[in-house]
Amino acid sequence: MSKILDKVYSYLPVGLQNVVISIFGYLWQKRRFGGVFNEKLKEFKEREFFTKEQWKDYQNRQLKQLLINAFDNVPLYTEKYSNAGFSRADLEKITIDTLHHLPLLEKNEVREFGKTSMLNIKKDPDGKFYASSGSTGTPVNIYLSKKTHQIWTAAYEIRVKNWAGVSKEMVRGMIGGRRILPNAKLTLPVYRLNYFERMVYFSAYHIMPDSITNYLRGIKKHKVDFMMGYAMSNFLLAKFIKENKLSAPKLKAVITSSEKLTSEMRDTFQEVYKCDSFDTWSGVEACAQISECQYHSLHESPDIGIIELIDSNDKIIDTGMGEAICTSLINFDQPLIRYRCGDLLSLSQEQVCSCGRKMKVYDEIIGRLEDIVIGPDGRQMVRFHGVFINIPSIIKSQVIQHEVNHVEIRLKLTKPLTQDEEFTIINRMKSQLGDIHVQLVFTDDFIPGSNGKHKAVISNIK
Repeated sequence: MSKILDKVYSYLPVGLQNVVISIFGYLWQKRRFGGVFNEKLKEFKEREFFTKEQWKDYQNRQLKQLLINAFDNVPLYTEKYSNAGFSRADLEKITIDTLHHLPLLEKNEVREFGKTSMLNIKKDPDGKFYASSGSTGTPVNIYLSKKTHQIWTAAYEIRVKNWAGVSKEMVRGMIGGRRILPNAKLTLPVYRLNYFERMVYFSAYHIMPDSITNYLRGIKKHKVDFMMGYAMSNFLLAKFIKENKLSAPKLKAVITSSEKLTSEMRDTFQEVYKCDSFDTWSGVEACAQISECQYHSLHESPDIGIIELIDSNDKIIDTGMGEAICTSLINFDQPLIRYRCGDLLSLSQEQVCSCGRKMKVYDEIIGRLEDIVIGPDGRQMVRFHGVFINIPSIIKSQVIQHEVNHVEIRLKLTKPLTQDEEFTIINRMKSQLGDIHVQLVFTDDFIPGSNGKHKAVISNIK
């Protein structure tokens, strides 16, 4: 929604809010499911059982096109690779086995140049910028054309939804970042209907004992087939349903993202909804995708992007835990080549799966499990990336809850915040948690998680 429409939306009655959301859904559906979507859907399906040799050949062909296109038409890469000593002829010889010789693309480069020299001079003009989750700093802005968006959506339909036994034709419930209630105050209902996309939006910011029956009412009223969205928010909802001994309808699946799907979460979803749950890893960057097959193996989709794993010295590793370096094979308008996305993955030693697919298998998606922050009224949440949107001087952040009414936000900046920016951050935090004390601390000192990875959210509340 536009900023103006967002402001108007907050003053509308629920019925008209549903109309506005459905209109938005209609336009969104045309953008994602039109054009080449059906053609790409078929192609993703046909490639599923490629041999390892076929996958290697496919990735090498796509990579060559990507590198030459980037060198010829994207100023940042022309300069970056020339300065590193690579000519156009050198890039033509790069393969997935020698890709690691090229320099890394850092997140701060995408923040700084994503809307300028990182754009292809021949980019598709129908593209739009979309903000990433930005859980640890200012979100990066990713340029996606309609075609790229349709390719990305087709991959998600085949490799995520279909693998979980569901489809876009079914009714899905979504707990994500979209603010469907305008502020922290609990007003019922906590859900809104997107008619054209067969989607029911549920608020991620009002999950508390007093609201659970209303969440359940929305699931039952709109006959939701499966749930999607933030892993922890979905878990908190299911946990409250279980603790209050309420009865939920049987679902076909729960598909989670943004945080690590734990065994406790899986067990709770099975007990409450009588269905399996499926983990996914991707992002707005559209540079990689990992999802669970019917046997719950985590498979990489090689036709979306190339994933390299590096150790703490930036050296390539062949197995075990490493930092993900991603190269998108579908976005030539704003190429992400050897992009340091910041997530940790663990590549399995056992690369054989009963499903028969020859796609890389991962043991674990690491480092996306954040602490739960509890509001004064009992609401629980973990995601606060919306607090930092459109404040470009923030390069790193950490939310620390010391007491129910006291939250500290640590910030690393490129330049001091304006008074208005400080006011915006504080008000956004209060709009999610209620009337609390918000303390801003400007520092380079951040508390690491147990695996050494930066934690976006830490709570000292038991």
